[in-house]
Amino acid sequence: MSASESTGTPGTQSGQPQSTGSLAQFGAFAPFFAWPWAAVEYGVDAWQRSILLQDILRQRGNESTEHEREGMPPVLVFEHEMLADARTLPEPVNYALLRIIPPADMPTDPAKRPFVVIDPRAGHGPGIGGFKADSEIGIALRTGHPCYFITFFRDPCPGQTIEAVARAEAGFMKIVNERHPDAPGKPFVVGNCQAGWALMILAAVAPDAVGPLLVAGAPLSYWAGVRGTNPMRYSGGLLGGSWLASLTADLGNGRFDGAWLVQNFEQLNPSNTLWGKLYNVYAKADTEGPRFLEFERWWGGHFLMNRAEIDWIVQNLFVGNRLTAGQVRSADGKTVVDLRNIRSPIVVFASWGDNITPPQQALNWIPDLYATDEELVANDQVIVYCLHPTVGHLGIFVSAGVANREHSELFCALDLIDVLPPGLYEAKIEDIAPGTPHRDLIEGRYLVRFERRKIADILALDDGREDERPFEVVRRISEVNQHLYDTFASPMVRASTTELTAEAARSVHPSRLERSLATDNNPWMAWVRALAPMVREHRQPVAQDNPLLAMERAVSAQIISALDQYRDTRDAWYELVFETLYQSPMMAALVGMQAQAPVNLESPVTVQLRKELAQRRLSDAQAATEQGGMREAFVRILAYVADAGAAIEERPFNLLRQMAREQPEGRGRLTLAEFKSLVRQQTSIVQLDRQRALRALPQLVPDHDERRRLMVAAHRVLTVIAPLEGERLTRYREVAEVLGTDHAHGGAQPIEPAVAPKAPAAKTGNGRARVTRPGANNTQAAGKPRGNPGPRT
Repeated sequence: MSASESTGTPGTQSGQPQSTGSLAQFGAFAPFFAWPWAAVEYGVDAWQRSILLQDILRQRGNESTEHEREGMPPVLVFEHEMLADARTLPEPVNYALLRIIPPADMPTDPAKRPFVVIDPRAGHGPGIGGFKADSEIGIALRTGHPCYFITFFRDPCPGQTIEAVARAEAGFMKIVNERHPDAPGKPFVVGNCQAGWALMILAAVAPDAVGPLLVAGAPLSYWAGVRGTNPMRYSGGLLGGSWLASLTADLGNGRFDGAWLVQNFEQLNPSNTLWGKLYNVYAKADTEGPRFLEFERWWGGHFLMNRAEIDWIVQNLFVGNRLTAGQVRSADGKTVVDLRNIRSPIVVFASWGDNITPPQQALNWIPDLYATDEELVANDQVIVYCLHPTVGHLGIFVSAGVANREHSELFCALDLIDVLPPGLYEAKIEDIAPGTPHRDLIEGRYLVRFERRKIADILALDDGREDERPFEVVRRISEVNQHLYDTFASPMVRASTTELTAEAARSVHPSRLERSLATDNNPWMAWVRALAPMVREHRQPVAQDNPLLAMERAVSAQIISALDQYRDTRDAWYELVFETLYQSPMMAALVGMQAQAPVNLESPVTVQLRKELAQRRLSDAQAATEQGGMREAFVRILAYVADAGAAIEERPFNLLRQMAREQPEGRGRLTLAEFKSLVRQQTSIVQLDRQRALRALPQLVPDHDERRRLMVAAHRVLTVIAPLEGERLTRYREVAEVLGTDHAHGGAQPIEPAVAPKAPAAKTGNGRARVTRPGANNTQAAGKPRGNPGPRT
């Protein structure tokens, strides 16, 4: 945008136009001129704002035209370079891997864990994960992590499929891993919205390629929701299934126009789409332009999909809901996508204010995969979820407040998440209270802790799952309609469509038309471009206490209220029609089935293999009870004393980093992966048989002096949040008594030894994860950290 098109207002010190009208000049006669003068003042202001609004829309149209002319690159504010272009692969797809070039004031350390951000291909173009400085990419760069971005182009490659895209992304992950051989772990990968399910599929088929996963606002349980609240899930049934998406793609000459997906999103909130969004720009025409244009550049960039891609998405996910049931297979039928194959921790970020991906759709896949908490733990899986109370769907990705709070804190706690014992956790991010002890051990601006949860807690977020039964009937009807369309209608539609007609149809889509008509190519906009600078120069804003301005705002509020009432009535009607149709026994019988709860069709062989694997893990843990040394004993003591239901916080973990810095260089140290394995092994041993795990401690640490140092180090970590008391104090004394130290009779405050405690420690987040075993027998090799890794654990 050129300087001549700036939406700022010259002539004022603050950048805000000042009201020039005043009734004081009329003296005692001011009351008689109040309403006429208010009308004149308001009329001038309203006319000027209307010109400024049209000029902002003209700039939006020009930017959209220019963006298309440039090939619709990602709307990233960060410089970047292309490392790999998947369009050149033997199986080409329209994806590419970008390296984000860090700004001069944000240097990154190649020895740190890299971050990879994947944006959704859900109608819009790429870049939402980094189109502002306060964004996912911005937070990663700010913390010194190398950052990569998986982008895509407007037009899909001929024959491109979702499976081919997944293979290309797996290749990208291999490149990132090869570029950071000294990183303490695999890349941390962020999947936004639709990219979330794509990331989960990638991690399930290539579990060794990725590290921890963050799926933000990502739908994974497509039939879930709350009655009276989440109407979008009924769309597939009310439209007769997936055939309409196929028809739209056929009319596009084999390519589906993403503008239709954007329109579906906009229809969810008609008051914002039809009135609120533009009225907000009109009401704040002097200041709102830059923010509006920044967002619209991304919102108005519509991308395409092949019919094979949109068919796969709709039939397998949104209507079919086959992903969590283990019914998604590769094209050759040999590979089954089973989300239980994911070996990395999974972080789910959702919001109660999100009407596109409500928490139920973001989380109900967990009870779909794991019927009990024991199954989740036996599968060695860590799942963390974080629920925002109010932010909407787009705010999950674009809100600076969310980026600087939720994303920032989760990024800072990344290595702690990576070493959590298997189980389900909820992340709680809170302001740091005055008087909080050991504030130096809190990395971010907030305190983050992970509270243990159960499968029942996820189910309690829903109002029951009986309302998902009719969707089985919807899936069957969709299959019938799809077969009828493919057999009888699709050949005729494809025969009558050319690329010329498809492009003409795309150009007149309302989302594109409203932009293309308001550009400098339209002669009608010439007077707007000529008049807008003069309006800004002679701007006369209305006084805020003007009665007509108050009336304008009241009318706007009434319009929004009326549209919201229409939305609520429409959504209630959608739900009523859906339930009337698909809960009817007649409809179910018509397609030869009954409405029933979703059934996991996992084969008995796979079920038995999973049971054997879980039993093998238990056997391995039992066999390792009497094996190990100082570091195994240290982790076992922490696991034994800690309350099984207590939250896990960052301060004890960060203390381990500090303790690691107290150790002399060259001591035997563990990598993050080895420390993670150690934590999980010792936690399993304690959970399997607490008393046997306790009795074996003297065998692990035979030297009395080392036992004393061990207890001092354990006490230091266990009391970093609060003094030992209650059950935790009792367990600590049990350990001290078994080890024969004097801590059993010394209360909660052990006598500090003359030498610094040589405790195991793990380096996380900003460097290598290490645990140091005190004692002369520890001879594991340890390299010096590269670069400036920062705090260690």
